Amino acid sequence: MTIKECYEAMGGDYEDVLKRLMNEARIQKFALMFKKDPSMSQLTQAMDAGDVETAFRAAHTLKGICANLGFKSLFEVSYEITEALRAGDMEQAKVMWPDVQACYARVENALNQLEQ
Repeated sequence: MTIKECYEAMGGDYEDVLKRLMNEARIQKFALMFKKDPSMSQLTQAMDAGDVETAFRAAHTLKGICANLGFKSLFEVSYEITEALRAGDMEQAKVMWPDVQACYARVENALNQLEQ
C-alpha cells in the first residue's frame, strides 16, 4: 500500500498533508508515529471512568494531531467529541464515542497495512 492509498483507506486528506509536509517519506514517517501517541488510550480510560476533564484534554490532543496529519475523518469525530466534552456533556460524548472508536480503528488498520 502506498501512503496515498493509506490516506484514501482511512478517509484522510492526502493532498492537504502533502502541502504541509512536502514529501511522501515525511508524511509516512509522521503518520506511522501516530500509532505511538497515547491520546486515544488516555481518552479511552477517561471515557470509561467518566472523567470529563481528562477526556477533554485527550480528545483535544487527538483532534490536533489528526488535523496536522490530515486524518480528516478522525479529526471530524474528534472535533465533535472535544466540543461535547468542552461543554461538560459526558452523556453526549458517550453517544459520539463509538464513532470515534470506529474512525480510530479505520486509521489504525490503514497504518498497519501501510507498514506491511
